[in-house]
Amino acid sequence: MSQTFCSAVSHFLSIFVACYKWKNMEALLHYCWKHKMFPLGRLLTEDHREVEVIDPGLHNRHAGPDFFNAKVRIDGTLWVGNVEIHDKASDWYAHGHDHDAAYDNVVLHVCGNIDTIVKTSNGRTPPQMCMTVPRQVADHYQQLISTDHYPPCYQIIPNLSSLTVHSWMSALQTERLEQKTEAIRRRVEQCDGSWEAGYFVTLARNYGFGVNGDAFEAWAKSIPIHAVDHHRDSLFQIEAIFMGQAGLLETEAIPGKYCQQALNEGYFAKLRNEYQYLAHKFSLQPISYHRWKFLRMRPQNFPHIRISQLAKLYYSRKAGLSQLIECTTVKEMEKVLETNVTPYWETHYVFGSESPKNDKHLSPFSLNLLMINTAIPMLFAYGRYRGDDDLCDRAFSLLEELKAENNHIVRMWKECGLEVQNAGDSQALIQLKTEYCDRKDCLRCRFGYEYLKRSDN
Repeated sequence: MSQTFCSAVSHFLSIFVACYKWKNMEALLHYCWKHKMFPLGRLLTEDHREVEVIDPGLHNRHAGPDFFNAKVRIDGTLWVGNVEIHDKASDWYAHGHDHDAAYDNVVLHVCGNIDTIVKTSNGRTPPQMCMTVPRQVADHYQQLISTDHYPPCYQIIPNLSSLTVHSWMSALQTERLEQKTEAIRRRVEQCDGSWEAGYFVTLARNYGFGVNGDAFEAWAKSIPIHAVDHHRDSLFQIEAIFMGQAGLLETEAIPGKYCQQALNEGYFAKLRNEYQYLAHKFSLQPISYHRWKFLRMRPQNFPHIRISQLAKLYYSRKAGLSQLIECTTVKEMEKVLETNVTPYWETHYVFGSESPKNDKHLSPFSLNLLMINTAIPMLFAYGRYRGDDDLCDRAFSLLEELKAENNHIVRMWKECGLEVQNAGDSQALIQLKTEYCDRKDCLRCRFGYEYLKRSDN
């Protein structure tokens, strides 16, 4: 038996053992792609075009392609879009991606084994690249994965001085607000300089609570707020415009088993008829209903519910930018943002599927997130725009009065030994994880600096 063959068998077994422990080969391929751990030599598509991975994209753990907004250069041409990863290329068809418009923007299909050509729902053939797992990655995969959810410097965190921790947390908190300010400024520009419209888009985006954030932002941008203002006295017309612009008044958007019931109830048809009239009046074009995600989502977060809550909030006229700026306490801000659903949605989560009557007010948890991600950044951004230091200082003060978020990032840092007392702390730690740890940018991190200069004695 040749040495080369034995080496190959050993390599295969190391991969097999790792993948057996971590369920399947795709987990390892995802890991390699995410961390750009590619084999030596050139990366090539199946038709021998050279591939350069500039940015692997954002790892998506929900429905849709595996990595969003990746940047790859194929044969000298830069492509920006989504990347899908499979053990075998034929899994594309096994998972039904050829009939799912969410995969039409895939710019590269990465596979451990290319056993077929794939096509999107619009007939496009995305390029495919076979990616082998480097031997050293397979050998050390189990060791790496066991600590992958912690930053490499986590062992020194309990030994850091309070001054080091607090000064870095304060800087990160400011950095995060500045980053959100820039995002808000861009939205205001896209809304022809209207801060009111930019605020509405920002609020809508955060009603997506992460998973549907992009869809909600696109939806809000499709609504001509100044035109809708003419119908603000009619909650029914506002809801018709809001639901219609979301693409949710198309019969194809209703799950098949609920479609007939939705038509029988009558409310769907009334909304659709009203929307068709208003769409003609204002030359409205809805976004595609395919953009909304429902998989592994609590019904309370379904887009129908969130859009109904936004319609009620918009109708109430209490949540405009001027009212927000007047808030000086958390309680006042809560009153401005609190809302519930219109009557139909008290007993429904989607059209045609009746459920027991349920309180669908914004929960305290959701209100807290909206204040952290919308209200306070808007105060800070508008304060920067107006040169009003009092508004900016108020944003910091209110952030430190709010409860800390309780997500996997915050829990990770707590396990590492960091105290999280308020929303200012949790925002700082989210900034640290996403902008430093995930980017392996340890040289710009003060914790990384402490780690690098530590003594092993």
